Amino acid sequence: MSIFEIPSAIVSAAHSAIESLADLFDPFAGAAATAVAIIVFTLLIRLLISPLTYQQIRAQRRQAALAPEVAKLRDKHGKDQMALATATLELQRANGISPFAAFLPGLAQAPFFMVMYHVALRTPEGALMGVPLTAHLAAGLPVFAVLLLLAGALAWWSSRRMSQTTQPAAPGTPSLGFLRYMPYLSVLAVAWMPLAGGIYLVTSTAWTALEQALLRRPVTTGNR
Repeated sequence: MSIFEIPSAIVSAAHSAIESLADLFDPFAGAAATAVAIIVFTLLIRLLISPLTYQQIRAQRRQAALAPEVAKLRDKHGKDQMALATATLELQRANGISPFAAFLPGLAQAPFFMVMYHVALRTPEGALMGVPLTAHLAAGLPVFAVLLLLAGALAWWSSRRMSQTTQPAAPGTPSLGFLRYMPYLSVLAVAWMPLAGGIYLVTSTAWTALEQALLRRPVTTGNR
């Protein structure tokens, strides 16, 4: 097997896993068995990679706790970006923080989202409330309306939560700007993807919202 065949093999394995789950749920879920399988498979994988999310949040909180000291370094070194970068790295190293700690866990999760995206495009057979999982917005409007409402509510909550947990630490600190609207891109994605993709995306977004509620707390100075 070449390296170029590996992604396709992983997608096929995920596809097969969903089909196996659908067979398991068929006796009591009927035509909706595949939709239930997508939800359960997504939750199981998100649970599996949740330690990575915890490590990412922990690293972000530790870096945020150093913000006042980083601000002092910025005042000290002025426009000397090289000296500022060196001093910041030394500060992080002294506090046992890797400069990449907040990003590597997120990168490690990326393959899962890519696999599920391709699985959604290769939509398994099945239906939800009479709407085929291959259907797009126009062909399954009633079911999509529910998904879009859920996606919109989750996006609003995530945007609000983002604003509450990343308040500017001092006057002159840049605001979130466009970032506060990023969660709403998931609503557009649900409207664009087939029904199977919308089910996956809403499930994954709901899990993310739950993680934010349980793991993320407003960061205060000196609280690491």
